[in-house]
Amino acid sequence: MADPSGYTRPADIDERASFGQRLQWRVETFLWDWLYWFPVSLLSPERASNFGGWVGRRIGPRLSQHKVALSNLRRAFPDWPDDKVNATALEAWENVGRTAGELPHLKGLKPYTENARLDVINPERLDAAAQSDKGAVLVSGHFANWEVMASAICNRPLDCLVTYRALNNPHIDRRLNALRQSYGIQALAPKGLGTRKLMKTLGEGRSVAFLNDQKFREGIPVPFFGHDAMTAPGPTRLAARFDVPIIPMSTVRTGPCRFRVTVHEPIIPHPENTHATVGEITRFIEDRVRETPGQWFWMHRRWPKKPLVL
Repeated sequence: MADPSGYTRPADIDERASFGQRLQWRVETFLWDWLYWFPVSLLSPERASNFGGWVGRRIGPRLSQHKVALSNLRRAFPDWPDDKVNATALEAWENVGRTAGELPHLKGLKPYTENARLDVINPERLDAAAQSDKGAVLVSGHFANWEVMASAICNRPLDCLVTYRALNNPHIDRRLNALRQSYGIQALAPKGLGTRKLMKTLGEGRSVAFLNDQKFREGIPVPFFGHDAMTAPGPTRLAARFDVPIIPMSTVRTGPCRFRVTVHEPIIPHPENTHATVGEITRFIEDRVRETPGQWFWMHRRWPKKPLVL
């Protein structure tokens, strides 16, 4: 039976994988379930977030990605002294750890309820997209716990197809998708699926959501903190093709397992100038990163190792 989210069943993937790969996936999934997920789920949301943050601060700097984070921070903020760069990198690792600790508790983070842990600013902009017969393209970045943004969208509710980056391990990926559906996301599409499903969704007057802040090798170069970065033009091209607004969103951590999601002023795509619109989205991402630099995911290679030659 096909999954309505477009997700490939682990059994299907098992048939194409080697025995060694299947065994590795099973071992990883056992460790995920019993050494991580089950113990953390027994903690309160605050304790789980605090514990994850503590682990993140201690393990993160020992990983190879720490050098990437430091390099990125120095490139983005060349005037910062080393102690501020190091402190921000530690804060970013703490945020990643908190995000991991909060995952088992996401189903309790539904907004628009009394005493909600997730506040949403300007939700009427989501309502406008829902009431439109054309939908919208929603974009954001890896801010705070980036998973909660989709909860703010789909619990409004807005009929929206949410894209995500599938994990290599299909069993863990399936568990995360079940979690996402438990807090309101009913339609998921793994990145790399192609544009056909996204075009079909917008053609039906529904909306689509993307994280548009990571390196995309086949993208176009736009300035990010003053340095050209390869950026995916797909969201912009889809918005222009279907004549729908681009709605930027951001997330800020306000406490352990507490967040504020803001729905920002829509961006109207330039039909004849994709580069200009991608640049506008990237400036939005940069502005949000500058506001809370310790809550962005600095651990990926956002810029090329060498300057781009155009």
